[in-house]
Amino acid sequence: MKLLSPPPAFRRLRIFTFDPSLSSYLETAGINEITIPVVWEKNLRPGPIGEYLEVIDYDPASNTGYFPVDLNDPNLLALDGVAPSESNPQFHQQMVYAVAMTTINQFERALGRVAFWTDKVTVESGEMKDYFVRRLRLYPHAIRDRNAYYSPSKKAILFGYFPVTFQDKHNTPGTVVFTCLSHDIIAHEVTHALLDGVHPRFNEPTNPDVLAFHEAFSDIVALFQHFSYPSVLEHQISRTRGDLESESLLGQLAQQFGKATGRGAALRDALGGINESTGEWEMRKPDPHVLSGIFEPHDRGAILVAAIFRAFLVIYRARTSDLFRIAAGNNASAFQGELHPDLTKRLAAEASKCADRVLQMCIRGIDYCPPVDITFGNYLRAVITADLDFAPADEGSYRVAFIQSFREWGIYPGGIRSLGVESLAWPSGEEKMHDLLAKYNRLHEEGKYKGYLKDNLLSHTNNWGLESDRLAVWESLSLLRAKLWTWLMRGDHFGQGYAELFGLITDNQAFLAPPTVYRTKSPDGSIEPAVEIHSARPTLRRTLRGALQTDLVIEITQRRRGYFDPEEQKRMDEPGVVFQSDQHGDFIYRSGCTIMIDTTSQEVRRIIRTAGTISDDDELERVRKFLCGDSGSSGNAFDAGIALSMRSGFSSDFEEPFALLHMHQSN
Repeated sequence: MKLLSPPPAFRRLRIFTFDPSLSSYLETAGINEITIPVVWEKNLRPGPIGEYLEVIDYDPASNTGYFPVDLNDPNLLALDGVAPSESNPQFHQQMVYAVAMTTINQFERALGRVAFWTDKVTVESGEMKDYFVRRLRLYPHAIRDRNAYYSPSKKAILFGYFPVTFQDKHNTPGTVVFTCLSHDIIAHEVTHALLDGVHPRFNEPTNPDVLAFHEAFSDIVALFQHFSYPSVLEHQISRTRGDLESESLLGQLAQQFGKATGRGAALRDALGGINESTGEWEMRKPDPHVLSGIFEPHDRGAILVAAIFRAFLVIYRARTSDLFRIAAGNNASAFQGELHPDLTKRLAAEASKCADRVLQMCIRGIDYCPPVDITFGNYLRAVITADLDFAPADEGSYRVAFIQSFREWGIYPGGIRSLGVESLAWPSGEEKMHDLLAKYNRLHEEGKYKGYLKDNLLSHTNNWGLESDRLAVWESLSLLRAKLWTWLMRGDHFGQGYAELFGLITDNQAFLAPPTVYRTKSPDGSIEPAVEIHSARPTLRRTLRGALQTDLVIEITQRRRGYFDPEEQKRMDEPGVVFQSDQHGDFIYRSGCTIMIDTTSQEVRRIIRTAGTISDDDELERVRKFLCGDSGSSGNAFDAGIALSMRSGFSSDFEEPFALLHMHQSN
């Protein structure tokens, strides 16, 4: 009888650790080609085409299609895939697939659920309809340009390539740079797509932090993935003698791209950069005032990256100080030469552990953000609250390190009394519920509100684990969104009470909901403020007893027509003004909340609201000033003027916000 072996958990694939350029330097050639484990996909087809990704290798500039790599070919399985090569398109395909799958795995491990891409939205018979997008498409040779970007409209990542046109110690004219061979660029762009799948409204700039956060978060994921490769980590720790505050590859992104575009150094460096006057690398020191004068998204995002990387360094130093003391003993010159190999391995192990925890904290935090109008300060609250819920005992003082570093860089949320952990944590559902009932003098009904969710909202939950079918999970969550909407908008006064608890305006009275608020028709024919439940997703946290608990994260938003002219806004908000559904203003102002529901007790645990409701004229004015460049910043992600572009009829440009954002950076 033939014994059937179970499929392997991983397939081993070879990649460039950073990019091809480091293979041409003696110091880094030995660490720039590594083999990594990639989750085994049983039905992986040539391309590769799997459950999450579809690599399509067609080059429009030369009208050439390249033969797709078959990673199930026995020869390639035995050889750990195609050998690293700048000239072999099949290795290019393998490279984007392997790094993209590694990045996806980071998100699934942190969030405890299968990853989703943004839905495809179409208008059918006047109604919006969402469709499940199974695969993100990766085009290794999509554009002949110094660019690579995630396309929300195409549900794809387009990688560019370009010739080097000048000569220096890093570049040779006539050679070609492929962005699809940069580990950091691949991880960065896939993170854009994954974040867009969680927060599709985070590509709508409503304050200087929104697009900067998208860039910073993508850089953070790419940076900390460096620490998951042991040979690279040990090499860099040995070279820096364990001092990760000095210049190293671990804190740099996209070396080849940066040098080939004339920067003379990596595209970005979390710790510092080249001093133009001395030509030497120097560490950047925290400055609590620098954020107020920087508005370009990449430069502004670099401050958030620096704050998080500094938090990691604080934790690393605290966890390794004993190792340095033990190794040094009474010998003051113990660290003047190379570190002992055993000490290098121990330091690398601690650095890897710290980096992994910090990365997981950063990824888990995205579930605790408001659905729109993200700020760096709110992200700090998100990270702290998520980590507090996941691991109540802060072993290693990770949360304190984050708070300290953010404060040193001048990043803090508004409207809080202190930067203590408890003050930063988003309010619990019980706290908000108590405040609401006290407002209406109905504390005796608190028990009814608590039990109502259990009896009427989540009468069942589905299997939402990592082994679940992604389409089945998506369909289940779509039904749940509809059920929650019905409960909020069509239920009795308990549902309406929760709507107020969540910061929603569902009352149609003019003084509560101005005419510019988008409305919808109810079954009885009345017109009421529209509510959009555009996301429902599970996530994992750890209970006080150490068990893993599934929560449900639900994002709810409302929208309002905004006008660049304040006087026109007043006219449109006068009582009696009526809008058709296809009538829009100059821009859209959104508000809403993210709520966390415990699927076991089925009670609201956390309520994360935007700064104002949909009727908040002050918040509407803040967004207007930002878009028009009247708030101290240009309101301009692309040096073109958002307001001017919208007025000029160039709104189609914003269908590809990341293409424009990255094009600005590469020039």
